[in-house]
Amino acid sequence: MISLDNPRDSAERVVSELLRVPPAADELGRVFAAHGHLLHLVGGSVRDALLGRPATGAPADLDFATDARPERVLEITRGWAEATWEAGIAFGTIGLARRGLRFEITTYRSEAYDRQSRNPAVTYGDSLEADLSRRDFTVNAMAVSVPGHDFVDLFGGMADLARGVLRTPARPEASFDDDPLRILRAARFEAALGLTPVPELVEAMRSRAERLAIVSPERIRDELRKLIGAPDPVAGLERLVEIGVAEMVLPEVAAMRMEIDEHHQHKDVYAHTMTVLRQAMALEEPGAPDEVLRWAALLHDIGKPRTRRHVPGGRVSFHHHEVVGRDMARRRLAALHFPKDVTEAICQLVYLHLRFHGYGDGEWTDAAVRRYVHDAGPQLTRLNKLVRSDCTTRNRRKAAALSRTYDSLEERIADLAAREEIASIRPELSGDDIMALLGLAPSRLVGQARAHMMELRFERGIVGREEAEAELFRWAREHEVPIPGE
Repeated sequence: MISLDNPRDSAERVVSELLRVPPAADELGRVFAAHGHLLHLVGGSVRDALLGRPATGAPADLDFATDARPERVLEITRGWAEATWEAGIAFGTIGLARRGLRFEITTYRSEAYDRQSRNPAVTYGDSLEADLSRRDFTVNAMAVSVPGHDFVDLFGGMADLARGVLRTPARPEASFDDDPLRILRAARFEAALGLTPVPELVEAMRSRAERLAIVSPERIRDELRKLIGAPDPVAGLERLVEIGVAEMVLPEVAAMRMEIDEHHQHKDVYAHTMTVLRQAMALEEPGAPDEVLRWAALLHDIGKPRTRRHVPGGRVSFHHHEVVGRDMARRRLAALHFPKDVTEAICQLVYLHLRFHGYGDGEWTDAAVRRYVHDAGPQLTRLNKLVRSDCTTRNRRKAAALSRTYDSLEERIADLAAREEIASIRPELSGDDIMALLGLAPSRLVGQARAHMMELRFERGIVGREEAEAELFRWAREHEVPIPGE
């Protein structure tokens, strides 16, 4: 890694770090040069090389800027690229693939939003300097020519990396007017790279927050997903809450900043939530951020502000906040166009996060443990991590007691799993079995019978085929369902 604290670090030393760029990048640069065009490696790959860290994007992706127009890029790379894609051509971007690498080549450009549009209006430029001046932050406004490896840093990006600060090449207000999504991106870089926005940048984020209303939900979603998966998402989230941006994109999170009542009978929900998020992250597998777990930790208590009630004795209750929170989470994630499977997993965890607290001192029956596992389904491991993370008490004795209770429940689950299949509990008699035994066609009655057999499975575990059939017939007689042969 280059020592950015040493002012004697020269462009040549920077280039030595960048020589690890795949030879195919220099090869592509020679193709462009042969046709009279410039090509520069730009953006995150330059920044991350300076930091001596892997690129934050896909490991095989490289971003370039060129003076060639998109149609010209297609023309001069025909025969060199093994594959091309034009999904971003309206924004000046052409994608190429060669030898397992992906290249995104963008014509010098500027982007600007009008006051009503949700999409940027792209204007092509003719100079690298102008192109870099319109980029989001100085740390992303550095470039290296290929194949020559001339380092270009017109706006002090390397110095900003050394100081750990985040600035824009242009005035921050103008930058955010060009693309309001950069407000979220600033919080994401704080979370991902530990770069602190300079005061004027923070003020511009605050003053331009309402401009996010013109940005598409999909672009906002993508930034938030990157932020939540960053090494320190709490830093980015707290920045968004502090400057009022969260009220635009995650209002339920901002609303958790509730005043502590005069009797101090409950913790600040927002502060508690940030602690839970940190503790959930600590339970992840090393190097494997768990997006679903992190979102569940962030949203698990969003139902509390709406369910807060004062009760006799100066206490505060939040009855059914897990149900209200699940529904709120589903609406927010739907508004952000999250994938359905991700949404359902998060909402299931929000809904179930209080279920453990009924375990008490371990008095749950085997039936209750089976229901817990069944309801959690594929989210069981995450649910266990979430409920462990939800303990933020400073009382060491209470925390130790809760930890022992968590251990006890997990031991019960493991013990039952050793004796029977509980990961995917199902009745011993299927719907087809029930229809054959009772001579029924598909109907609501079959569903009722199956639900009864599921209850039997919860209550008694595996009883065997003969006893399961006997219980089905008993149920049928009780409900006056004719049994063939009787």
